[in-house]
Amino acid sequence: MLTQLYGKKALALLGAMCLFLSAVEYLIPKPLPFMRIGIANLPLMLAVDILPFSSFLVLIGIKIFGQALVTGTLFSYILLFSIAGTFFSAMIMFALRRIFGHTSITFVGIGAAGAMVSNAAQLALAQVFLLKENVRYIAPPFLAAGLVTGIALGIFCEVFSRRSQYYKIHLLHKQ
Repeated sequence: MLTQLYGKKALALLGAMCLFLSAVEYLIPKPLPFMRIGIANLPLMLAVDILPFSSFLVLIGIKIFGQALVTGTLFSYILLFSIAGTFFSAMIMFALRRIFGHTSITFVGIGAAGAMVSNAAQLALAQVFLLKENVRYIAPPFLAAGLVTGIALGIFCEVFSRRSQYYKIHLLHKQ
C-alpha cells in the first residue's frame, strides 16, 4: 500500500515536472524548427528507475499531451513528431535500464540512446511527410545535437540521482 502511494505521488510530481519543463523549453529559442534541447525528458529519464511500466506509460502520455497543450501543437502535425520521438525514446530508455540495470548503463548511456532513437523516429517521419530525400541534409546536425543534449541530460540525471534524498526514497520504496 505504501509503495502504491509513493508511486502515485511520484507520477504526479514527475508529470508536473514534464509540464513545467515543457513550458521552460518552449521559451528557449530553437536553432532549427524541429530541434529542442529535450529538458522535458528529464522526468522520463528519472522515472525509469522509480515507476512501474504502467505508470511510466501514463507519464509518457502526460508528457506528450501536456507538452502539446503548453506549446499549442495539440492539433498540428508536430504532435505526430512528438508522439514518435517521445514514445520510442522512452521505450528504449526503459528497456535499456531494465535489461542492463544501474551498474551497466548509466543515465548518460540511456540519455544518449534515447536522444538518438527520438531523432531517428522524427527524421523518419520528416522523410515520409515533409522532406523526402532531403532529410539527409538535416540528419547529421540533428543527430549530433541530439547526442550532445542526450549526454548533457544524462549527466544532469546522474548528478541529481546521487544527490537527491527524494529520489533515493522513491527508489527504495519501489523495491
